Amino acid sequence: MDRIEQKICEIIDSKKDEIIAFGRDVFCHAELGFKEKRTSGRFVEAMEKLGMKPETGYAITGVKSYLKPKGSAEGPTLAVIGEMDALPIPNHPDSWSETGASHCCGHNAQLTGVVGAAMALADPEVAAAMGGNLCFMAVPAEEYVDVEYRTGLMKEGKIRYGGGKCELIRVGAFDDIDIAMGHHTMPGVDFGIYNSSSNGFVNKTVTFKGRSAHAAAAPHEGLDALNAATAAMVNIALQQESFRDEDTVRVHGFISAGGTAVNVIADHVTMEYSVRGKTAEAFKDASMKVDRSLKAAAMATGCGVTIETLPGYMPGVHNPHEEVLSSVLDDLTDDKYNKRRDMGAGDHMTGSDDFGDVATLMPLIHFYTGGYTGSLHNPDIRVTDEYLAYVVTAKIFALTAYRLMKDGAAKAKENIADYKPNMTKEEYLAFMESMLTTEVVEPTPLPIVGK
Repeated sequence: MDRIEQKICEIIDSKKDEIIAFGRDVFCHAELGFKEKRTSGRFVEAMEKLGMKPETGYAITGVKSYLKPKGSAEGPTLAVIGEMDALPIPNHPDSWSETGASHCCGHNAQLTGVVGAAMALADPEVAAAMGGNLCFMAVPAEEYVDVEYRTGLMKEGKIRYGGGKCELIRVGAFDDIDIAMGHHTMPGVDFGIYNSSSNGFVNKTVTFKGRSAHAAAAPHEGLDALNAATAAMVNIALQQESFRDEDTVRVHGFISAGGTAVNVIADHVTMEYSVRGKTAEAFKDASMKVDRSLKAAAMATGCGVTIETLPGYMPGVHNPHEEVLSSVLDDLTDDKYNKRRDMGAGDHMTGSDDFGDVATLMPLIHFYTGGYTGSLHNPDIRVTDEYLAYVVTAKIFALTAYRLMKDGAAKAKENIADYKPNMTKEEYLAFMESMLTTEVVEPTPLPIVGK
């Protein structure tokens, strides 16, 4: 490491207690997407303490904070991104009683890493050694949950898309960003490069509308929405053989509401589905097959169905430049932290995250760190090594940002020049709008026998 890099590590280590305290605080005050008011406020306080002037209100709770005055620096702008939201897992022992949410996703480590990195990168000597500009971003709503609430925000005109980064792209928060950095938590390893492809998806809210009747005395007078939902699930399962193996399609959902009593024919059932695939073409094809299955179930039972499709996230995109991040991980490997596992061009994740939307438009440098045990998105997740989860994450963010932006941002410029975006912003928005649909099939009841 050069002298500036050594200084970066020294600053972060000198602030380790403060960094860990921030991580603990966010962990114990988890909030769901587009509701992260306390978390956003804590990030704003941290940026202001470093002398920056954060901009708030992006996609409701999102924050942008520039290292140098906005527009004052020539050259590319690098976004250092941390997510704020948590999951609705109230049975985690550290869930916040006010929200019922818990950070079983590790997003508190992301945000803490960004804050810790900013503490070092805001040092005057360090900042002066970098070209271009840095933008520290706190972003909302990566986890695609609490869909009913988000749909309400859409109907109120407060958002248009259900994912935080998707909405930030739409409102122009990424218009002045040229290259981005992101992070994820990965239990069981110390750190690694996260540069694989991943699935994209669309989300569906499905409502079957039937007609209630006495389930024992006169079931023939009803239209059973629960039967329609059951038929739909069978129809969707029978589509599996039509999905190509290489498209890694995943269709999964649940019944979120339906029926009122065991002896009453259900007049309504609500379901939620995610339809995922390795490419936009793949999940769009699967989405149409799911819609066909839902409408067939409605036709078979005489029920009506409303299918509300919301754009989810784009597939993850491999970045051909790994050398800067790899060099940082090499330099941080020691006797204690040496369990490294990289995911690259030959790997694929069947899960989804909205960093794929960012990578659709610009180069993304993406890594993960450990420090947790248990399984992500489960109540058994625990932070077991706070230094690794928070402090090492901050070092990787800071050192990688510095190496990208030093020497007049030479490595960042090289990365940007070699990257071939999958879409322009205009093409991206057009695709998202094409996935934002509502289809209604009215009930088709037959005459009631005997009446």
